[in-house]
Amino acid sequence: MSSATLAAGRVLAAASHASHEGSTKTWKILTFVLALPGVGVCIANAYMKAQAHSHEQPDFVPYTHLRIRTKKFPWGDGNHSLFHNGHVNALPDGFEHSGH
Repeated sequence: MSSATLAAGRVLAAASHASHEGSTKTWKILTFVLALPGVGVCIANAYMKAQAHSHEQPDFVPYTHLRIRTKKFPWGDGNHSLFHNGHVNALPDGFEHSGH
């Protein structure tokens, strides 16, 4: 290899390294200035919507194609799913709890 080729390679390697450091700094700044405040705004929005949301149970409609049990679940009484929530999830014959 000629000395000109080696010198050009060293210059390109140095430029690549300097560019990488600037890129890292840019992404770090963007993380703290845009991403973290954006996550905070999203959390605040979700919290405010949850506070304003009505917590009333919807009317139970016994659709035949929903809540089909072909065999019992292997836990509990066999009728409740693993992550069952009595206020939100209906059983085949209706909600467990009425009201809030």
